[in-house]
Amino acid sequence: MSTESEVEPEIDATTGSQPETVADDLGAAIADMPEYERFVETKAAVERNPEAQQKVQEFERLRDQFVQARQTGEATQDDLETLQNAQQELHKVPEMAEFLQAQDELDARLERLNQEITADLDIDFGDRIGGCCND
Repeated sequence: MSTESEVEPEIDATTGSQPETVADDLGAAIADMPEYERFVETKAAVERNPEAQQKVQEFERLRDQFVQARQTGEATQDDLETLQNAQQELHKVPEMAEFLQAQDELDARLERLNQEITADLDIDFGDRIGGCCND
């Protein structure tokens, strides 16, 4: 029986060699990216805009109704078109259009970062997304 306690590995903060340290630095760097800053700003603009909020609520209400109708087999083409029209109206709000553009730009940048991070790994994370066994 050993009386020695388990020794935690030392983390050398000066080299940033531990993955957790690098992850913290990456998170901070992402928060400083212009794409992320624009995303946060445009999201706040949508949240401050009463018209956008009203249209978001209406779209979410219609979407919930459509999902429920689809689950019970009662969804119609008219229901789908009503939902699509509400989405188009929401996207016409300038603040929402800017937010969606900022979101797309951030998503694209994060995807490029993900590719850089996983380039040296021998794991295809895309195959694992489905949540099913790939045996």
